[in-house]
Amino acid sequence: MRFIARVVVRPKAEVRDPQGEAVFAALRSLGHDVAEVRTGKEIDVTFEAPDERAAREAAARMGDQLLANPVIESYEVDVELARDGAAVG
Repeated sequence: MRFIARVVVRPKAEVRDPQGEAVFAALRSLGHDVAEVRTGKEIDVTFEAPDERAAREAAARMGDQLLANPVIESYEVDVELARDGAAVG
């Protein structure tokens, strides 16, 4: 079965986010009353797995082993069954 894992990686709350700070300042300068901005990245991975449980486990390993730096980043994983072998989303 083909799955798509969407991995969202963000700096941990206690870690400074310079890009978020820059976006915050820019939004404020444009007159937006924002309280906080945190940035991150989204990584979509299409891969084969025998079932959804195995796909979730594989996606979590991807996050742990490569996609996120566990010292300064946290991540969330969402896994979906791909439709007709194409990306979902």
